[in-house]
Amino acid sequence: MKESLTLIIALSVSLLAGAKEGEGSKDSLRHIGYTFTFQPAQVASWDKYTSKFIQKKNVISFAAELNHTALPSDSNAFDADFGYPSLSVGFRYSVNDVTLHRSPDPAWGLAQEVDYDSRLGDIATLYSTFTRPFFRHRHWSADYTLGAGIGYTRRIYNNIDNIDNELIGSRWLIYFTAGLHATWHFAPKWGVRMGLDFYHHSNGALYRPNKGANVLGPSIGISYEPSYEYLIQKPSTTPFRPYFFTKITAGIGGKTLHEDWQLTQFNTPPGEKDYRTSDFHRYVTYSTQLDFMYRYARRWASGLGFDLFHVSYTGRVREIDEKYSRQCAHKPWSIGIALKHEVYYRRFIMNVSIGTYLYRKLGQNASIMERPVYERIGVQYAIPGMGGLSAGFAIKAHDTKADLTELVLAMPIRLKSRKPKTPPSLITRRSSSRYL
Repeated sequence: MKESLTLIIALSVSLLAGAKEGEGSKDSLRHIGYTFTFQPAQVASWDKYTSKFIQKKNVISFAAELNHTALPSDSNAFDADFGYPSLSVGFRYSVNDVTLHRSPDPAWGLAQEVDYDSRLGDIATLYSTFTRPFFRHRHWSADYTLGAGIGYTRRIYNNIDNIDNELIGSRWLIYFTAGLHATWHFAPKWGVRMGLDFYHHSNGALYRPNKGANVLGPSIGISYEPSYEYLIQKPSTTPFRPYFFTKITAGIGGKTLHEDWQLTQFNTPPGEKDYRTSDFHRYVTYSTQLDFMYRYARRWASGLGFDLFHVSYTGRVREIDEKYSRQCAHKPWSIGIALKHEVYYRRFIMNVSIGTYLYRKLGQNASIMERPVYERIGVQYAIPGMGGLSAGFAIKAHDTKADLTELVLAMPIRLKSRKPKTPPSLITRRSSSRYL
């Protein structure tokens, strides 16, 4: 977990540092702006399971961001293609008026109702975002935002006084955000920003519980953009030559088992040591990806890939299944095929994929909870002077629920296109021209 958090912090710092590559503007203050946002929202319970025990859902969050906006004077093809975006470092504080309580239900197994409401603690988050404007006018602009970071909360799940807080099981959290916004520019450098924002806190299956807190709601704020008047005109882009490439990715990660969670939460009698415990063993996972990609624009590439997974917890899953006389196969290897998409900005690469298992035999729980479809999302940074080698992190999930978190290394290999053969008549003509 510490390695993943360290990497996210490094990415946040590098975003602003990397934004200065190729910068030619003498007046660097034109690049720097600020945004302050207020968001009244709610924790979303999108499945029947969480809707049974989430009671109050209200969240109020405040965010402050320091923005670095690219200008035409930066002379960077990525900036022009993205319409001169902004990279930001921000701080969000979420005040969570969220309570949780399990009422008697046969679905809870041996878990007993408690005489108090559990609570979701307030969360402080340090993050970085990428904001891409797709419309600019004298008085109005529109953009979308993607971001990641780390969060911290003091109040987490425990079986003493917060036993029904199944959303958050660790103090340190991984954070993702996405938003869509419109800004009314009432003055050359000032605007009112309105939008719809989503953000997610969880621990990437490195701890249990790990349902995660999903927050969705409107937002309103004020922005200071000293460079806005220079960016109203449509940017001119430079040509890009598409190409095919393969990509080999190796990953090492970690996870806790959903099987252990189910066993201790619902199949362990009250009074026993592991009854609804918060102490779970973490297991190592390995993965290899072989992708065949087509980069059809400077910003994007898409393709198809094969994924190979190897896990270290096969014996533990077999032990649990045998305890309940379940007849299942248990193999450490899984194979999948996935559609892949990558987004590029300078040296940063965002990876998104959705795949299906061709082979997976990991016990009864996997056949039920780990559906045939899996998802992956991650961020990588191309290391300078390493021939395209990139390092980063990724989260693999089933039905948007985290399965594991991993660190990855990836190497793209560009496929050279064959040059067309020169017709014999043209060779003769060129040879003769030497003597003219």
